[in-house]
Amino acid sequence: MDFNLLKGKFTKEGVRQINPLVLAFVGDAVYEIFVRTYLVDKNKDMSVHKLHVEAIKFVKAHAQSQLIKKLEKELSEEEMWFFKRGRNAKSGTVPKNADVQEYRFATGFEALMGFLYLTEQDERLNYLLNMIVDLQKDGGI
Repeated sequence: MDFNLLKGKFTKEGVRQINPLVLAFVGDAVYEIFVRTYLVDKNKDMSVHKLHVEAIKFVKAHAQSQLIKKLEKELSEEEMWFFKRGRNAKSGTVPKNADVQEYRFATGFEALMGFLYLTEQDERLNYLLNMIVDLQKDGGI
């Protein structure tokens, strides 16, 4: 996604100052739009309900928690810092259908996605998203 109005608005230093839950807020949206677009590309004739059911398999806390655990060894030191910041953030609530630890790992995953998106590291973001698709194809999530 390329929104010219926002080009260059966020520096790495500036993003480091953003609350990790805000990064997760952005990362959640970025990941969700990627998953939805990916699913529509692969299943153009599928009903919206079935697309939604498939999307949930990618975006639920359990799946994100499993993904980040598999991607951890691929992350740079800086990326791990953002993941850990998100993971350790106290959100105040946990969805009733999610385990606390899974939810925190998922929040860290989303914070990482938000960091990469806001700092316009599109190539790196695409690399990780392609790894996620490969993991999904291999039954890794």
